[in-house]
Amino acid sequence: MIAALIVSQLLLFAALASLILVVLALARQIGVLHERIAPIGPQQAHTGLEPGQAIPRITMRTLAGQPFPLGEALPPGTVQMLLFVAPDCPVCKRVLPIALDVARDRGLTPILVGDGAAPELDAMRDRMSLAAIPFVTGVELGLVLQINRLPTLVLLDSNGTILAKDVVNTRRQVETLIPPTAGRAIPLPAAE
Repeated sequence: MIAALIVSQLLLFAALASLILVVLALARQIGVLHERIAPIGPQQAHTGLEPGQAIPRITMRTLAGQPFPLGEALPPGTVQMLLFVAPDCPVCKRVLPIALDVARDRGLTPILVGDGAAPELDAMRDRMSLAAIPFVTGVELGLVLQINRLPTLVLLDSNGTILAKDVVNTRRQVETLIPPTAGRAIPLPAAE
């Protein structure tokens, strides 16, 4: 009788341990799903400078601390693609590879504008293998453009005039903002 009681207790303990592992696995999966279904669909960002207006000359800083000017006159036909991202933004993590792919297909060199602490942005750059892409920081440009949602894509022509500005969270939205004949890649300052 005692042996049966011990066996039943061991089986009960094993079942309880299994149940705990299943609950932890489900909790993790819920977190993953939460990241994947972050806000989807069109979102409007209608404050700050609008398309057709020129941005002022602003000197941002790369993650390495080098100056990176924006708003300067560039050779005719060049287009700058700015993508505002943050390391803690789940939508940014999903849209960033899409935007980089579309930019490459359209012949543009993207510039990432980070919102957050430099160590977190460095970790994001390393984690997503973005070493070859200019990554700048600074709140000035975000304040001028009134970027209040992420990820936001901004296209600038060779005179620093805004061609397009909107929050993007799908491939279709990115492709809609970047025309198929956007132009050639911008000349970039020295790499970080």
